[in-house]
Amino acid sequence: MKYLLLFALLFLVLWIVRKNRERTSAPPPPAARPPERMVTCAYCGVNLPLSESVHSGNRHYCCVEHQHSGETRER
Repeated sequence: MKYLLLFALLFLVLWIVRKNRERTSAPPPPAARPPERMVTCAYCGVNLPLSESVHSGNRHYCCVEHQHSGETRER
C-alpha cells in the first residue's frame, strides 16, 4: 500500500512540474503588425512593402541597382 501512495505522489509531482514547464517555456505570440501599403518596382515590376522600397521622386524600386538602371533608362 505504501508503494502505491508513493507512486501516486511521484506521479502528481511530475505532472505538476511538466505543466509548469509548458506554461513558462511557450513564448508569447508575436504582436500583429498593421497591414502595409504595397508598391511595384518601376524597373522589374515586383511587389514589395513600401518600407522596403527605394524611393526616387514618385517612383519606387526594389533595390538600388534597379533605381540606377531605371534612372539611366529614362534619360
